[in-house]
Amino acid sequence: MAQKKKKKSDPNNRVVAENRKARHDYEFGEVTEAGLQLTGTEVKSLRTGKANIAESYASYENGEIVLINAHIPEYDQGNRFNHEPRRPRKLLLHKREIAKMSQAVQRDGMTIVPLKLYFNDKGIAKLAVAVARGKKNYDKRQDAKKRDWQRDKARLMRDRG
Repeated sequence: MAQKKKKKSDPNNRVVAENRKARHDYEFGEVTEAGLQLTGTEVKSLRTGKANIAESYASYENGEIVLINAHIPEYDQGNRFNHEPRRPRKLLLHKREIAKMSQAVQRDGMTIVPLKLYFNDKGIAKLAVAVARGKKNYDKRQDAKKRDWQRDKARLMRDRG
């Protein structure tokens, strides 16, 4: 019998930061994977796993999409070449994707929300962004009711059979 090899968790392919509150506050449209234009100390700081994208958003400026207010802390051994923690960072997208997102923001009043910052299989930092529409309070309450009902229904089905 051949033994199955346990796959070790790849240090390159892991989530660094996640925007969990966005699922509560927004309805997502299309989700896109974007690269980030980073400096060396930013990448080293991300590899330590200390980033925060909870209060960040992306906006269309001068023909490009920029990530604003994402916090990547300074690298400890970075000395004078260190980066500014909350600087605007350019998102690397194709022209068509930029055009589609900017039209959705301008025409439909939607927002570009970062969902997750991670390293892909090749060890490159990527950001999952979505074009989203903000939820109203009644939408949030409706979603909570639906979630509670699904939980209760699953519990009833489990108990009955």
